[in-house]
Amino acid sequence: MRIFAVLLLSFTCFVAAAQNKPATISGSVVDENENPLSGISVVVLGKNAGIVTNDSGRFEIKVTAEKALALVFSNTGFATLQKNFFLSPGETETIVVRLTKSGKVLDEVIVTDERERNETGLIKVNPKSAITLPSTTGGVEAMIKTLVGSNNELTSQYSVRGGNYDENMIYINDFEIYRPYLVSSGQQEGLSLINPELAKNVSFYTGGFQAKYGDKMSSVLDIQYKKPTKFAGSAYISLLEQGLAVEGSAKKGRVTYLAAVRNKNNRNLLNNQPTQGSYIPSASDAQAYITYQFNKKWQLELLGIFSSSRFNFFPESVKKTSAVFSPLFSANLGLDVYFEGQERDRYNTSMIGASIVHGANKKLKLKWMISRFSDDEKENFDIAGGYIFGSRDFDNNSSTYGEIVNPLGAGYYQNYARNELNIEVWNASHKGTYTTGKHFLQWGNSIEQTNITDKLKQWEYQDSAGYSLPYTPSSLVLFNSLNSTADLSIQKYSGYVQDNIHFGRSKNDISLQVGVRYNYNSLNKEFLISPRAQVSWKPQGKKDMVFKAAAGIYNQPPFYRELRNYNGILDTDIKAQKSVQFVAGMDYNFKGAGGRPFRLTTEAYYKSMTDVVPYDIDNVKIRYLGSNNAKAYATGLEMRLFGELVEGAQSWISIGLMRTKENLDNDFYQQYLNAAGEIITPETEDKIVTDSLQTEVGWVRRPSDRLFTLGLYMEDYLATNKNFKLHLNILYGSNMTYNIPNSSRYRNGLIVDPYMRVDIGFSALLLSEKSARRSHNPFRGFENIWLSFEIFNLINKANTISYQLIKDFSNSTYAIPNRLTPRLVNLKLLARF
Repeated sequence: MRIFAVLLLSFTCFVAAAQNKPATISGSVVDENENPLSGISVVVLGKNAGIVTNDSGRFEIKVTAEKALALVFSNTGFATLQKNFFLSPGETETIVVRLTKSGKVLDEVIVTDERERNETGLIKVNPKSAITLPSTTGGVEAMIKTLVGSNNELTSQYSVRGGNYDENMIYINDFEIYRPYLVSSGQQEGLSLINPELAKNVSFYTGGFQAKYGDKMSSVLDIQYKKPTKFAGSAYISLLEQGLAVEGSAKKGRVTYLAAVRNKNNRNLLNNQPTQGSYIPSASDAQAYITYQFNKKWQLELLGIFSSSRFNFFPESVKKTSAVFSPLFSANLGLDVYFEGQERDRYNTSMIGASIVHGANKKLKLKWMISRFSDDEKENFDIAGGYIFGSRDFDNNSSTYGEIVNPLGAGYYQNYARNELNIEVWNASHKGTYTTGKHFLQWGNSIEQTNITDKLKQWEYQDSAGYSLPYTPSSLVLFNSLNSTADLSIQKYSGYVQDNIHFGRSKNDISLQVGVRYNYNSLNKEFLISPRAQVSWKPQGKKDMVFKAAAGIYNQPPFYRELRNYNGILDTDIKAQKSVQFVAGMDYNFKGAGGRPFRLTTEAYYKSMTDVVPYDIDNVKIRYLGSNNAKAYATGLEMRLFGELVEGAQSWISIGLMRTKENLDNDFYQQYLNAAGEIITPETEDKIVTDSLQTEVGWVRRPSDRLFTLGLYMEDYLATNKNFKLHLNILYGSNMTYNIPNSSRYRNGLIVDPYMRVDIGFSALLLSEKSARRSHNPFRGFENIWLSFEIFNLINKANTISYQLIKDFSNSTYAIPNRLTPRLVNLKLLARF
């Protein structure tokens, strides 16, 4: 019996020892060219300690058996890779790990990209993050809106430092591109012309940019497409958008190519809007970028883009509600509209460009470019609506719940348009750079021919309580009408020269940029000179800080929309809007918790503007007053913090404070006085007018004025598995103004409530570790496959984009808000090969 007990105890100890015996993972780490990589960190996910590969790239690590675990391979300059395991006691697994060069902009921002730190207003955006960012529009612009703010999730357009959408420039491989101009609401927009799957570098300038960039007042978005070295591609499909992209090289690298197609259908998104009806939107585009290297000094580059958008809409009805609170009157006001008619819009955009690049020697580089941009737009709608307006019943127990129970007004209106616009831009330009000593010289010259033809036929009829507005007993008068044509041929000449000077690294590291550009166009025959300068200073010390400042003149000649006023009258004598801008800021790199790198940037700015053409914004449609009759200013402070809240996951927060106002010439109104010298108001007893008082309006908020903006983007993952990720996108903006038409006294007098939106996405890696797949595996050609589940407008906030003005029976005007999209879910599958 004792012998049996001893044997049993020995067996139990043996089994326990076997169960506690660890497993072993060994192998080698190589780069894309199969070269061994030394010094690569190998850590069990969730633990702080680990090992590094030796000079031959080899490693061996003991791990816990019979437990799911993951090894994380990482090093500066390479993309972090995770591999998952479940091993038996005593088992040994040998693997080969291939690391690719890192595409993470965050590492470059914090560690190596000194150019971004030295230039004012420059933000580097990672185009790969645009794929994973939860957003209804997607693309690079969605990333930018987390940095500068937004008030409309249906558009890819953005406002920067108090400017409007027309004040932003976009370049793709040095070719300037334009957006459609007749689009009046975000739901009509199609795809952005920027394809993030093709982009390599994205540089976004929020102000104070260099002389080499063109003649607009707010921002520059500079996109550079990739030059691939091997075949690869990606495909994705979601409820809103689908796309395919391929890239590769041939002839031993002398030929590189990129090609992509995309399709977008927002029907699922638009069907959730307050206005019920049949939405039939569609948008598609095709892009290609090809380079051919003749020899080491000469290279040809070709870029082609074609984009087509359609928007068909058959509205049925809409129910709008607005709460009114005051000491004298409180109510839930409702507006019910029943429609008939339809809208059919078409937008076709194309661009083809060719450039020849000549590297004469290591110091001199020359580039010649020619391009043609075409924009063909048609906007057709004929929509009528009968409406009833009054108090809405919100008593759940009432038989009239949700209905108008106390009518205040009723009427009928009709909107009609047959608008056509064609823009053709031919451009020929030359650019060059020369490096000598501490100097980096840049210059360029451009000749541009712009042809614009349009036919605008648009009118609106309004009937309130049986009376046509405006009421004229003897005739029928439309509420507003526009009937105009234009045929413009404009020649533009522009150029620049600038010098970037680096004074070296003695006690201080100082960089200076000085440049000047000129612009002349034949439309208003205005010749403009714009000097610009930047300076940065990096003092020696323990803290890694850079101080920088910029000043310059930024002029914006009129292009198309600025030339027309509210009545459609064309004024070709409109002068360029002019601004003097000052920017000062700092850039600070530091280590946070766990030694993770962080970067804090702060910039203060001031813009003084003259010869301003005032404008109003309705949704995304900009309508100018058609005259240089205002001055304006914009001033503010922007702060951004970039870093990794958890290792290997990008996050940032952007905070902006801004105020922008304008002062129009001759914007006065009359106030009437009684015999006692009192201003007559509805409460005044004596309403007999004996005199009048002319009052100047003075400085008022601009349509883009927003005191506070906040944008937050955050990535996270499960502590035990990096293959399950979370992406969070939060936007907040304080209130904005909305203009009351034909009112000097109450210009920009309505207030749009603060905008707040939370979008969240969850991603799971379905397929990885290409090297471990068998040859007969149908997925052996894929690098990885991700599945994402997204929730748009998580908090279901009913954001307001504009107002509809309605008159009641007593001729009082009410503003009923037009709302944006509610909560919506989306599924997305992304595969890379």
